[in-house]
Amino acid sequence: MVKKSLAALTTDIMKTEVREFDLPDVEIDAGLLQIEAAGICGSDWGSYRRNKTPRIMGHENIARVANLGSLAAKNFKLKEGDRIALEEYIPCGQCTYCRSGDFRLCQQTEARGQAETVLRYGSSPIAMGPKLWGGYSQYMYLHPQAVVHRVKENVPARHLAMSIPISNGVQWVQFECGLKMGQSILIEGPGQQGLAAVMTARHLGAKTIIVSGLARDKERLEKAKKFGAHVTINVEEEDLVKRVMDITGGEGCDAVLDVAGGPNTLVDAIKCVRKSGSVVFASGGIIEKFPAVDMNAKRVTLKAARGHSYQAVETAIELISSGLYPVELIATHEFKLDEVDLAIRSIGGQGCEGAIHVSVIPSTPL
Repeated sequence: MVKKSLAALTTDIMKTEVREFDLPDVEIDAGLLQIEAAGICGSDWGSYRRNKTPRIMGHENIARVANLGSLAAKNFKLKEGDRIALEEYIPCGQCTYCRSGDFRLCQQTEARGQAETVLRYGSSPIAMGPKLWGGYSQYMYLHPQAVVHRVKENVPARHLAMSIPISNGVQWVQFECGLKMGQSILIEGPGQQGLAAVMTARHLGAKTIIVSGLARDKERLEKAKKFGAHVTINVEEEDLVKRVMDITGGEGCDAVLDVAGGPNTLVDAIKCVRKSGSVVFASGGIIEKFPAVDMNAKRVTLKAARGHSYQAVETAIELISSGLYPVELIATHEFKLDEVDLAIRSIGGQGCEGAIHVSVIPSTPL
């Protein structure tokens, strides 16, 4: 058994370097994971630009169990060598949210406003033992309260590393929008989560799937068609609301999902949804004039969405593993540990061109 792990440590804002860490002793209820692939989330770009706390980032992790305490083996129903996907949340298991199954809202795993004390993969600081809290590392600590999912052997790790962003698409379309077979949906934003939403809508049997984006999203909009979008709209060349109304016979869509977070996307969403329809927004954005009158007149249900449920991740893993969808079109790049800075910048549009979802492969020689 090796005793050291290389990891890409984020030392300050927009600064990362590879360091060596001691592997921790494994307690009876915990374990140690060897990382196969760690995906880079769009939220990592925002965190990388704001958070000064030294930490090992990476919360979209595919790993093998390298070492496991006897109680952990019983509790997780795992053995050494098993292959798993790991959620970012490390919930307390005792609060109201955990007891009701909505552990993503557990305060223990809330990263906002408590960077020094949060228990969350990819966010917890190295000041908290045992340091190895992120996937941009050869090895990572398996906490006793971690949320794990078994994955198949024959699926590439870089595809499975998309389980979290794709689970967001599943959560927001299926569970938050409540989309049903034969209905219509507008998805604003063709990023990794927007494309995941297209995949989910297609899987649910949506009658009409519309995806909107900017001129710079041309290639992504083409990929949206390959995932099942019926219509794509460049909002810099076409009037989004008029086009949606033309497509839907003046009724509007049954649901609209805003994953773009532009200054007018939520406003447009309310204009594009049908009466008594649902609008779900899953990204931030400054809205100068919120159309409350329009929302009230149409009896629109407006819902904020964040994160994913356990079932959404299970569904995402099944979608990725099914072979029914060209997930390789989203998994665009792979990086080594000493390229983590470039990898994160690529997601932020400052690195490699054409990046949609990228993964760090810690085992790749430096």
